[in-house]
Amino acid sequence: MRQRGRHRRRARGRALRAALAGTGLALTAAATLISTSQATIADNPGALRTPASATRLDGLRLTEQPVPRRSLDRLAAAMGRPVDAGAVLDSADRVLRDADDCTADEKKALPVEPAATRAYCWNAADSATPQWRPESVTTSGDAADDGLWGTHRVILSGWTRHGGSGPDRDLARVAFVNADDPDHLTYTWALLAVPVDGGRDYRGLASRVSGMVWYRDKLLVTTSAGERDALYVYDLRRIQRATVAGDTVGRVPDGWSAHGYRWVLPAVASYRPTTGSCAETAGPDGSADPSDSTDGDDAGDFASPSESGDTAAPCPNSLSVDRSSEPGSLVASEAAPRGSGRHTRLWRYSFSTDPTRAGLLATDSAGTVTAREAYETKVDGVRGVLSRRTGPSGGTAWYLSRAAGPDSAHGTLWRQDLRGAGTTECGSSYDTHRCWGDGTGSLSYWPQTGEVWSLSGRTLFAVPLSSVERALR
Repeated sequence: MRQRGRHRRRARGRALRAALAGTGLALTAAATLISTSQATIADNPGALRTPASATRLDGLRLTEQPVPRRSLDRLAAAMGRPVDAGAVLDSADRVLRDADDCTADEKKALPVEPAATRAYCWNAADSATPQWRPESVTTSGDAADDGLWGTHRVILSGWTRHGGSGPDRDLARVAFVNADDPDHLTYTWALLAVPVDGGRDYRGLASRVSGMVWYRDKLLVTTSAGERDALYVYDLRRIQRATVAGDTVGRVPDGWSAHGYRWVLPAVASYRPTTGSCAETAGPDGSADPSDSTDGDDAGDFASPSESGDTAAPCPNSLSVDRSSEPGSLVASEAAPRGSGRHTRLWRYSFSTDPTRAGLLATDSAGTVTAREAYETKVDGVRGVLSRRTGPSGGTAWYLSRAAGPDSAHGTLWRQDLRGAGTTECGSSYDTHRCWGDGTGSLSYWPQTGEVWSLSGRTLFAVPLSSVERALR
């Protein structure tokens, strides 16, 4: 019986790869018709540039700010004993559609070259809600040496709510995906929150989770909007159960509400720029920064909340885990807006090796986090960042995903190091480097499977890193 099941899964996998490859061939033909006059980025951004002085690394310092333990304990005493991610996975009540069941429009968002070998679309009701958008992804391959959380293979996807009104205008949630069976992925939701009033209540995280990483038992997410911090930290062993089904967030007369979701994650710490703030910069009329616009499912270009300059406050929009570094490190990027002429900053922080601080960043005695290294790239509008050592010599490659522009159907994936740059190509003439996904989100590498996971439009997909390397030119 088990052997027949394996044969069925392998057959379905071959059929899926063939279907996706067919889609990729069709899109490749269309890509060769793109005119070079539509190009909005240099054909070659060149090598990464390193900072000229240590003061530029000093500008990337963060200060760790733990939520007081008594506040978390007070909240747990009122809401009930916390559970871990395993309990959330056991309650998964939604099913991801595989590529065969995705719509033609959903599949158009997938990369052309290399083609996705696995692709999934969210529950139809979740996909049809325009206010909520998937923006980030991380997996248990980031979290653990064996790629598992307990006995489970897990994918986490961060979504942001755009629009609405009142205190719940901006919210953030996480899809907990049980990926044990690649032919049947299930998931459920948890709301991201921040304790207030000494743990007597909580509010929703009013932030865009464009970047998210899972390391050990901690989940780190990027912030935006009115949040002053650069990162918030969540403990996947301290998940609380909501007791009231309603749109309200926080304490209500009959218990605890999480905007209709069953689970809520209260933040356990944050990282704030040692100098400056990540609060959104208002425009001259008091409105939000106009460079951070949205257009349909494409979340628009990211804009740094601070002015240009190598010592500006570190406010990342993309994150990933580099398990090939020693010790493991958090990789971050702060993208320059598309067409701004500014450079995107890339840098990394080490994770702590102290067993009592699992999943937190390495700090000095004052709670200060210092960047290990930093670079600049000419690639703007970056949505995802990934860093991997390329060999025993210690060379490091940086992979940067750039979303599609207004005149193109697909984005670009660049690979850069200190010697130069390369990109995937999907044709033999004209502007053929636009082969990556449309509206691509963050990047996450799963070492145990050799796959890069990402999001494009409303689609979750995986591409072997080896296929990316073969497609680079």
